Amino acid sequence: MSSTFSGDETAPFFGFLGAAAALVFSCMGAAYGTAKSGVGVASMGVMRPELVMKSIVPVVMAGVLGIYGLIIAVIISTGINPKAKSYYLFDGYAHLSSGLACGLAGLAAGMAIGIVGDAGVRLSFNIILVNETSCIKVLVLVFKVSFKGNWLIKTWHLILTAFIYQKCDQLANAQQPKLFVGMILILIFAEALALYGLIVGIILSSRAGQSRAD
Repeated sequence: MSSTFSGDETAPFFGFLGAAAALVFSCMGAAYGTAKSGVGVASMGVMRPELVMKSIVPVVMAGVLGIYGLIIAVIISTGINPKAKSYYLFDGYAHLSSGLACGLAGLAAGMAIGIVGDAGVRLSFNIILVNETSCIKVLVLVFKVSFKGNWLIKTWHLILTAFIYQKCDQLANAQQPKLFVGMILILIFAEALALYGLIVGIILSSRAGQSRAD
């Protein structure tokens, strides 16, 4: 009878789990990419507000990742209807693998977009950078008074300089506009990772229902 459950009763658990995994992991990647790159845009916008709209590309590309998970989740959920068609464990596993493929690929792409977008548009000045010369002069003067020998002064000068430049963030796109094209290419290839997961997810979800003939 078409009104009764047909197939394995535990199979829909895996199917719905795949739909949830596709949406949740993709949204996690989209959220991380949006937040990470958004922090860089906000930090850069303080000093160079005219570049905000140009540098908003990573945020947009990260937000698209959630749509990929939504598409797979809708495809999987509409394919689970045990009363209309028999739903077996094979179908549940196919939907689960489909959701995981799309979701985890979106998560990886979101992390890549967030890190690249943040580093590509960030403009962060450190106060110690402005006072670098004066700080070095003060320390050199102190060591000249306290110790004898130029080698010690030079050593501390090099250590302090390396420490200052290590703590300072890269100026990236805000200081070097030519970096923008390279950043966009990197973001495109990072976005392609999620697209691969979407394609494989659609193929895997289409395999559901082919385990046996009803």
